[in-house]
Amino acid sequence: MMTCIMLVNAERQQMATVAESLASLAQVTEVYSVSGQYDLVAIIQVTGPEALSALVTHQLAAISGIVRTETMLSLRTYRKQDLDAMFDIGTS
Repeated sequence: MMTCIMLVNAERQQMATVAESLASLAQVTEVYSVSGQYDLVAIIQVTGPEALSALVTHQLAAISGIVRTETMLSLRTYRKQDLDAMFDIGTS
């Protein structure tokens, strides 16, 4: 499984609609409305590069109101739970 982070700029009048459309896609696990340079952040789970390509070129291209996207591929995941477990010596 490949995790991707997609940064999205959307037309202001359609931001909620774009967020809902993204969230409705099976490959999108979370959508955040954010402050800063981008309007939305979508967390995507796909089986591989071909699935990501199909998502971007077919499904996302069909969503009206998306102005620009930038997609980053996750190389490694660091979760607090995992880090805590690494240093947990247990309790007696």
